Amino acid sequence: SERAFQKQPTIFLNRKKGLKRRKPMRYSRNVGLGFETPREALEGTYIDKKCPFTGNA
Repeated sequence: SERAFQKQPTIFLNRKKGLKRRKPMRYSRNVGLGFETPREALEGTYIDKKCPFTGNA
C-alpha cells in the first residue's frame, strides 16, 4: 500500500526528449568483497532506500 511515487534518488527522471531508452534506467552498484549483485536488484522494479545494491546504504 505504498501511495507515494517510488524513485531512486540517483536517477534523473527528466531526460532529454531526443534520447530513446529501450529499458528503464535503474541504479545498481558493485558492493565488492566477493558479493555478486542479485538479478532482482539489477532488473527488478522494487525501490528500497536501504538496499546495499540499489539504495543509499
